[in-house]
Amino acid sequence: MTEYTSDEMMSVAAARALGDGMSCFVGIGLPSTAANLARRGHAPNLTLIYESGCLGAKPARLPLSIGDGELADTADAVVSVPEVFNYWLQPGRIDVGFLGAAQLDKFGNINTTVIGPDYASPKVRLPGAGGAPEIAASCREVFVVLRQSTRTFVEKVDFVTSFGHGTGKGDRERLGLPGAGPTLVVTDLGLMRPDPETAELTLTEVHPGVDVDQVVEATGWKLKVAGDLGTTPAPTEAELRILRDLKRASA
Repeated sequence: MTEYTSDEMMSVAAARALGDGMSCFVGIGLPSTAANLARRGHAPNLTLIYESGCLGAKPARLPLSIGDGELADTADAVVSVPEVFNYWLQPGRIDVGFLGAAQLDKFGNINTTVIGPDYASPKVRLPGAGGAPEIAASCREVFVVLRQSTRTFVEKVDFVTSFGHGTGKGDRERLGLPGAGPTLVVTDLGLMRPDPETAELTLTEVHPGVDVDQVVEATGWKLKVAGDLGTTPAPTEAELRILRDLKRASA
């Protein structure tokens, strides 16, 4: 079996969550890697939508930003940013929003704004929201992909940039948010899904070679573990070849 890295396992696991024929609002970075891997592999009819107005983008390499010309050059259509949000996203026409995070809490709330309790004088000022709050609110469901550590997986985010499940089940409905919110979190250690009764993220799969204690130690809250915990299938040779070809084209 071909050797692979934990980042490759994460990208492959995230890509597998996207089905053929879906529409996906894609964030830059890890989400874009996974989405483009899926489109080049098992989901050739996956429609990639980027915040800059590029619908059906088919980049030959990973885009450097939402403004990368490669996205517009390969898109089925390019529309205005207001049209992407007002016509496509907010009415719930997009199946999946694929996001990253600097911090994520146990209810799937995302922080990409500041690290530290003082917004005016934070320890670190992050890139900010972009379109992520709207994506988190309005896509039919949201997938989150990020590397796992106690720095990124925290009991409570320092700032709620993009709303997940708030303080628990029912918060989204009370706020009138149309989408289901985060239904899957993919990390370099395993997969988490919200508990159907509480919406608290629960470990449902570990990647090959990872044990539960390793995941628990990399989580900033008392992580719940599913009774029927599974193991993610290892990447296939074909998946790794496509992913590595994509990375080489982007170097």
